[in-house]
Amino acid sequence: MSRTKKLAALLMFILLGSGIVPQLTGAVSEINQNHNNHFSDPIAPVILAFIVILLTAKIGGELFERFKQPAVLGELVFGIIIGNLALIAGIHSFESLLQNESIDIMARLGIMILLFQAGLESNVKEMAKVGISSFIVAAIGVAAPMALGYFISSWILPEAGFAAHLFIGAALTATSVGITARVLKDINKLATAEAKIILGAAVIDDVLGLILLSIVSGIVVAGSVNASAIISTSLISFIFLFGSILAGLWLSPIIGRWVSKMKVEGMKIVTAFLFLFSMAYLADLFGLATIVGAFAAGLVLDDVHFKNKREHHIEVLVKPLYCIFVPMFFVLMGAQVKLNVFLDPKILLIALALTFAAIIGKQVCGLGVRCKSANKLAVGIGMIPRGEVGLIFAIIGKELGVINDSIFGAIIILVILTTLLTPPLLKWSLEKKEKEVSAALKSKPA
Repeated sequence: MSRTKKLAALLMFILLGSGIVPQLTGAVSEINQNHNNHFSDPIAPVILAFIVILLTAKIGGELFERFKQPAVLGELVFGIIIGNLALIAGIHSFESLLQNESIDIMARLGIMILLFQAGLESNVKEMAKVGISSFIVAAIGVAAPMALGYFISSWILPEAGFAAHLFIGAALTATSVGITARVLKDINKLATAEAKIILGAAVIDDVLGLILLSIVSGIVVAGSVNASAIISTSLISFIFLFGSILAGLWLSPIIGRWVSKMKVEGMKIVTAFLFLFSMAYLADLFGLATIVGAFAAGLVLDDVHFKNKREHHIEVLVKPLYCIFVPMFFVLMGAQVKLNVFLDPKILLIALALTFAAIIGKQVCGLGVRCKSANKLAVGIGMIPRGEVGLIFAIIGKELGVINDSIFGAIIILVILTTLLTPPLLKWSLEKKEKEVSAALKSKPA
């Protein structure tokens, strides 16, 4: 039996044999009730959740990589499995583990580390070369899905109302930069022109999406459009994004020279994370997502300014933390998916229609690519996933009372489908371009 089959068999054994988990959980609960006077360390549940989630991530990632698929896809799928064990096998033991607040904080740290690492492996000058393409791609990637989403929503759900149509259209706009960045890293394509365009566009896309969220929310709350609020929000967002990059480029050599003189061990990694957290916190103060600040921090923190040769490069120092915390985010993201929403035909129909709009809307992004050597199809595919950004739109729309449970469920399905479709499609499109270039070179006469 091959190693892959053995791993799959082990997984099935775990899932099928997991009926013993409730019995073990019950036994543990009984023991705890009989020993109430004994000290229980409050970190123990966090440790258990950490073990379950990290083990799930690595088994899922390993299995999918053996089938030549990105590890992130395995983490998402296995997250869906453990998040739905109550529905699949009547096992409720993992529900409290997955809802642990400390684990949620670790996962949020993971997504910041992911964007920081993506920024470290990018280059401001190289990103600037594709800056026009990124901006046009981002602008089209907001406008096209918004228009398509609004049109399809008003067509399928005429009774939902103007505010609901606005929120549904807005939920289709922002790309989940975390998903795409992780896929590009998994397949070693972060240095390509496509990756630079996608990451630059996804960050701008996030900024535009968050501005749009504040505009749409303001329209719903106030019942009218406030032009001054729209202009001020837009200006603040872009001032932070470009101002932080310019300030970071100026600060980076100064910080590097200061750290290179320090004798204390680990100063480089500590400084890198202080810079990451500072930029993320500033982004939050400006009303932007912390991941935007994390990406900007990685983009401007150049290792060349750190003269201390006793320690590894920043990318190498960050890698162990990346391997631990980033997979946790994707497992927990998968665990938020509730499979029972697929059982309602009406919700499924709405979700499929919106997913179609979401995919087509982002494929139009390829028209904005001005780099002749870039794969326009790959850029469009890289902009597809909605991930946590789409969920934020849906949650706020629900809190404002303009999105009901059915529409919320449809948006969750949309998020699932776009997230799961992107890794294999992006890998296929980039490899297809490589094969075409290789074939063209071989066909040329010597």
